[in-house]
Amino acid sequence: MVERYARKEMSSKWTQEARYAAWLEVEKAAVKAWNKLGLIPDSDCEKIVKNAKFSVERIEEIEAITKHDLIAFNTSVSESLGEESRWFHYGMTSSDAVDTGVALQMRDSLQIIIDDVKMLLESIKKRANEHKYTLMVGRSHGIHGEPITFGLTLAVWYDEVKRHLKNLEETMEVIAVGQISGAMGNFAHAPLELEEYAMAELGLKPEPCSNQVIHRDRYARLATTLALLASSVEKFAVQVRHLQRTEVYEAEEYFAAGQKGSSAMPHKRNPILTENITGLARIIRAYVTPALENVALWHERDISHSSTERFWLPDAFITTDFMLHRMNSVIANLTVMPENMMKNLNLTGGLVFSQRVLLELPLQGVSREDAYKIVQRNAMKVWQEIQKGKPTTNEKGESLYLQYLLADEELRKSLSEDKIRECFNFDYYTKNVDKIFNRVFK
Repeated sequence: MVERYARKEMSSKWTQEARYAAWLEVEKAAVKAWNKLGLIPDSDCEKIVKNAKFSVERIEEIEAITKHDLIAFNTSVSESLGEESRWFHYGMTSSDAVDTGVALQMRDSLQIIIDDVKMLLESIKKRANEHKYTLMVGRSHGIHGEPITFGLTLAVWYDEVKRHLKNLEETMEVIAVGQISGAMGNFAHAPLELEEYAMAELGLKPEPCSNQVIHRDRYARLATTLALLASSVEKFAVQVRHLQRTEVYEAEEYFAAGQKGSSAMPHKRNPILTENITGLARIIRAYVTPALENVALWHERDISHSSTERFWLPDAFITTDFMLHRMNSVIANLTVMPENMMKNLNLTGGLVFSQRVLLELPLQGVSREDAYKIVQRNAMKVWQEIQKGKPTTNEKGESLYLQYLLADEELRKSLSEDKIRECFNFDYYTKNVDKIFNRVFK
């Protein structure tokens, strides 16, 4: 964990103190279950539940000798109890406490991520409605295509995040499972009812058929879900970075009073927040590999997964949480420049209307191949003028492409001047925005 990229609400779930606290919660649930089954007397159960505690420092001292953290934990807790300590960890194996404890940590952490995503959805929705009809140019391959609205761009993001919310909720069902099934998962020393009672106490479901551990395909599902979410957030961040480029300058991260962009160039206003998000997404995706490789453990279990999970589980949650809050802030405070969007929309002298003209010609009996030739040859003339740095509008404000089309005799045989001018209408491209929004934000 790097504190620079950690929020306390999430990072507090992954401290050593939190890890041992989760183990203790599992152990207490097992004691209560044994009591319910009639093994542990009420008085001993009450003493354990009330008095059991641990010391991180003491656990570290003991582990230095035992080389086993769970045994060190059990010893530390037992030191806080009397004779009733004989029931602590009764009939359990280390992974019963460790894996079920991790399940509690994952469940609580994933709920924070789900809440983060809901927050992000609200911010995107608000800005989408604000810019529902804010015209801008749509780009493919980085090249101007046709008019869209910034609201539609945000609607795309909203719909994508909605899918991630569904994935997260489904993943919660996958990872919120625990076990108290014994050393080999065969319940030789504890009945299935013990596990069922304890999991109900913890708010988890029992692993239907465990061995010594909870199966790591569940963890891998979590890793891939977080990585996909991070990749989409990166996608949004990259879009903001492109829109903030000086040559584009259609949107910009909020730049606070007193903020500095460069130690050498005082004029700089850099997209540092979204650049940061882009980098953090790479880290989260990198954790998918160890999570997948942990699925293939030896027989009923080996310990090769343990070291990697001490890295990737806390880091993936903490970093994803940080990314989501940062992206939410970027969107909520994003400076949007409609005037620059319109300026860029007109940058190519009306070429963004080429398909509208192309589709009108077949309606007048022109073959698609001939129509394409007519429309393209005039478009290429405009590109040649743009390459020379020539103006793309005349003194009347008419686009260069419109001028070329009106002067094309072959085209004029099929389309009137009014029909050609009608093709150069931005409203044509926004006529379905309401329907799209109703589909996305229903």
